Amino acid sequence: MSVLVNKPAPDFSATAVMEDGSTKTVSLADYKGQYVAIFFYPKDFTFVWPSELIAIDHRIDEFNKRGIQVLGVSIDDAETHANWRNTAINEGGIGPVRYPLLCDENRNMTNAYDVLHEETTFS
Repeated sequence: MSVLVNKPAPDFSATAVMEDGSTKTVSLADYKGQYVAIFFYPKDFTFVWPSELIAIDHRIDEFNKRGIQVLGVSIDDAETHANWRNTAINEGGIGPVRYPLLCDENRNMTNAYDVLHEETTFS
């Protein structure tokens, strides 16, 4: 396993469900000159992850004050991301989080950022 500390972040281009619910393609270059906090999680609609994504959303103003763009990434497609955002929190959704959710269906980002665990069997 290689560690990316002190190395340039790998570039990417991915479909994203944006803060306003629209879908568009984003790349790392779109955020040039900004700090970017990228976090990875396995899949939407899983038991543990909603609380973490919601907690990040509750603190998004603090990220914004510091000029940090938050990006969440999973192996789900845009339709699944949109459905999770459109599902009420009390029904297992995350609500309309105020940061993009990126789609990494082909696992290019998880491989480039070296966060893919080969033993994981998510499909």
